[in-house]
Amino acid sequence: MSPIAADMEAVNAVIRRQLHSEVPLVNQIAEYIISAGGKRLRPVLVLLMAQAYGYSGEKHHELAAVIEFIHTATLLHDDVVDESSLRRGRQTANALFGNAASVLVGDFLYSRAFQMMVAVDNARVMQIVADATNVIAEGEVLQLLNMHNPDVSEENYLQVIRSKTAKLFEAAAQLGVLIAGAGDDVIDAAGEYGRSLGTAFQLIDDVLDYSGNASDIGKNVGDDLREGKPTLPLIYLMEHGSAEQRALVRSCIENGDEQHFDEILAAITSSGALNYTRHEAEKAAQRAAAAISGLPNSQFKDSLLQLSAFAVDRNH
Repeated sequence: MSPIAADMEAVNAVIRRQLHSEVPLVNQIAEYIISAGGKRLRPVLVLLMAQAYGYSGEKHHELAAVIEFIHTATLLHDDVVDESSLRRGRQTANALFGNAASVLVGDFLYSRAFQMMVAVDNARVMQIVADATNVIAEGEVLQLLNMHNPDVSEENYLQVIRSKTAKLFEAAAQLGVLIAGAGDDVIDAAGEYGRSLGTAFQLIDDVLDYSGNASDIGKNVGDDLREGKPTLPLIYLMEHGSAEQRALVRSCIENGDEQHFDEILAAITSSGALNYTRHEAEKAAQRAAAAISGLPNSQFKDSLLQLSAFAVDRNH
């Protein structure tokens, strides 16, 4: 991220300025969730793509902040839906301030993002962001339907990932080159990069939920199992495990049973489920790298390639 350090400082300044509200609780919760940090991957994508295509203005700072606000709003809503208590190593906003406040401040961040987007005054920008937020909402509902369902297929689960997670990565990458004046072919390639990168990140998150360390990943290990989420390691085990293992997985997903976490972990490890999920993430990361092969060589393109490698080779 060193090539865009100054840009990130500018984005953080935009975020601080646009977070302001006359309602103190809005300021308090928005500041709490934003200050938790995180990788800021989505705004980074906007900046790197814009610079890789030679952009020299300042609108990419506004759009990077728009993407971060939308992402933060989804986190606030996600944690309420999932009843999560820990994110980025701290209490979730809903655990600290309550569900109602978290949902409403999430709404504030969504609407502020759209105010900022309109100010950029680019119809294609609005189309990309509006489409993305709609697809993300569909993905959230699809995931809700999949909760506690042990019969979710791999394709159905990957559709959730593409909608719920990868779509905002895709939009971020597209906005970067769009604001730099790229044509449709470059915008499509950037979208493929973002979509594949987001898929790789989510699949590795699935792996880390069973093999990570809570202090590294910033949330409780085993949260997916507790919430009854059939992620790819469990789906693989349902398809390739023994009859006894499949019965255990079915029961745990249906009941959100984390008491058998150690048994599930042993089963998905011995079955090769984690290795399979990691391999699928590696393939997605390779697709991301291939998608930007046509971008001109630069330190920004190098950073994008490094990011696709980091998506898989990380512990947080």
